[in-house]
Amino acid sequence: MPVESGSSAAARQAKQKRKSHSLSIRRTNSTEQDRSGLQRDMLEGQDSKLPLSLRSNLLDVFGQIEREFENLYIENLELRREIETLNDRLAAEGQAIEGGDLAKGALKTKASHSTSQLSQKLKTTYKASTSKIVSSFKATTSRAVCQLGREYVGHRDGIWDLSVTRTQPVVLGTASADHSAMLWSIETGKCLLKYVGHQGSVNSIKFHPTEQMALTASGDQTAHIWRYMVQLPTPQPVTDISVSMTTTAVTRTHNVAVTTLRSHQGVVIAADWLVGGKQAVTASWDRAANLYDVETSELVHSLTGHDQELTHCCTHPTQRLVVTSSRDTTFRLWDFRDPSIHSVNVFQGHTDTVTSAVFTVGDNVVSGSDDRTVKVWDLKNMRSPIATIRTDSAVNRISVSANQRIIALPHDNRQVRLFDMSGVRLARLPRSNRQGHRRMVCCTAWCEDNPSCNLFSCGFDRQAIGWNINIPALLQEK
Repeated sequence: MPVESGSSAAARQAKQKRKSHSLSIRRTNSTEQDRSGLQRDMLEGQDSKLPLSLRSNLLDVFGQIEREFENLYIENLELRREIETLNDRLAAEGQAIEGGDLAKGALKTKASHSTSQLSQKLKTTYKASTSKIVSSFKATTSRAVCQLGREYVGHRDGIWDLSVTRTQPVVLGTASADHSAMLWSIETGKCLLKYVGHQGSVNSIKFHPTEQMALTASGDQTAHIWRYMVQLPTPQPVTDISVSMTTTAVTRTHNVAVTTLRSHQGVVIAADWLVGGKQAVTASWDRAANLYDVETSELVHSLTGHDQELTHCCTHPTQRLVVTSSRDTTFRLWDFRDPSIHSVNVFQGHTDTVTSAVFTVGDNVVSGSDDRTVKVWDLKNMRSPIATIRTDSAVNRISVSANQRIIALPHDNRQVRLFDMSGVRLARLPRSNRQGHRRMVCCTAWCEDNPSCNLFSCGFDRQAIGWNINIPALLQEK
């Protein structure tokens, strides 16, 4: 007489269980009508302000939910039985293997291996849960120290760059891919002036150190210097809707440049004023940076040497120094302090595009790159960085606060993080579905003296955001 194998017996048992499962479901369905009729009779006898038809519909919906849970519960019980059956079979096979010494050794090896794997999984799970708790605690602290102050919405395309004026009245300037630059009231978030003189994307904006002039670089291969006159609006009560709508409608446009800086053969990606404001420097995709006389718009020097397109340029706040960044993974320091000698130093500290390099008030340069690192350099000894910050995303145009020297890093992954000059992370700006950037963050800019918003960021979600950073509390937490 043939003996039934273990696999066929298990299959037959599973079939019987599935059959009993279907029978139980049928029995359940057969009693549903009686149960629903009884419940409807009970509902008619109860006092409720809901109409009877609505109550009946709700009863049907909850009945369907109950049936679904009942079916899931039955399937769960069957799965548990099958697991217990498999465990019993494995235990029986293990006892049979233990009959020989060689098999016993193999079984012990398997047991020790599975035990080590289990312990490793437990350790990994514990570490993950612990890190989640710590990160959630840090996020809560960051939200208390860093708060969103105001959003500046009005551009029709991504915002590449932003800057804050150095003279009164203090306004925020943004440069956008929609071919325009805008000036905003920091307190009210209203657009005060829109510059539309460029024929291409406006890639950067910088303000003159002493006069009401702006310098913008564009994809039309030019840089424009234009004057602005704005009057800050008086804050209006929220209830005064008519005044608010009138203020929004009166955005002035301006399209006349005082000076147009030409000579580049490619996109002008950035521009900045040298100390004193009598000269300006531009960086282009034609692999050159040009130094101009602002009054005559004449080209003074052409700074060549980079092997690929330039990505950024920055000037020192108190000295005649210029730093240019490039896709060739280097940044260069140009020294114009001695009129007769124009020295240049090349720094190769990154492994990918250097997206920006900026000066601090002291003798430091901070560089950011697509290689997900930020490096802090000493101008007196730039052979190697004095600090390296490693992140999880490419870094775009960074900024360093003048007083406390806090580095604000805008990332491709929509985050903005704050570090000190020694590379210690201070905070991450809050970001969720309701606040923060929804796309790549392109640039940050500090304005420490402003009481409402002292840090600004912009990105390709077409908005700029003003943040209120409690700097004393931030440094105290460190």
